Amino acid sequence: MAQILKFPAQASKFGYKRVRKRAKAADNPDQLHLFLQHTAQILNFGSELSRFEQALMLDERGDPKASELYAKAIAEHDCVADAYCNLGIIESQKGNTTRAFDCFTTSLKYDPRHSEAHYNLGNLYFEVNDLRLAQVHYEMAGEVDPSFANVYFNLALVQAINNDLSAAVSALSKYQELVSEEEARNADELLHNLKKSLAAAKNSRLGST
Repeated sequence: MAQILKFPAQASKFGYKRVRKRAKAADNPDQLHLFLQHTAQILNFGSELSRFEQALMLDERGDPKASELYAKAIAEHDCVADAYCNLGIIESQKGNTTRAFDCFTTSLKYDPRHSEAHYNLGNLYFEVNDLRLAQVHYEMAGEVDPSFANVYFNLALVQAINNDLSAAVSALSKYQELVSEEEARNADELLHNLKKSLAAAKNSRLGST
């Protein structure tokens, strides 16, 4: 008899992840650069900011003009994969699912190993209930960036829904290894339920032999 897995109230997937890094053309493409956090209320785009960085500043403030600047960054060949990825998030938030798919997949055309694009595409497939492709892209995001904790939590949810309980336990355990103790505790109930369901499934198989 199939076991019914109980999901705790807080077991909802993590949302989209905006790209906040960029690789300068003259640098090693594998080197990540973090942006300084701008806190000034008056936007003053200095010449030192690229078009993508300008778009990101607006995006983080929820300014709708961010889309226009991401489009300009793409036209100027500035962080094209990152710009498409962040545009995809904006489109998904507007409910433009088809456009969001197009943005994320185009991001991957420019950078097939773009972890955020894979992760965000996984989220989008999750939302349209295509769990097979959601799992594929979560797994690819984890391969590209093994320290990307949220990937493993969302992957565990997909695997649990698909009744692949052993894999779900492994993914959720990986998530807990990567986050703080407080964040890890939030996943304790789900992990407990997964292990309980896995044990019950094993006992059921043993009883039927």
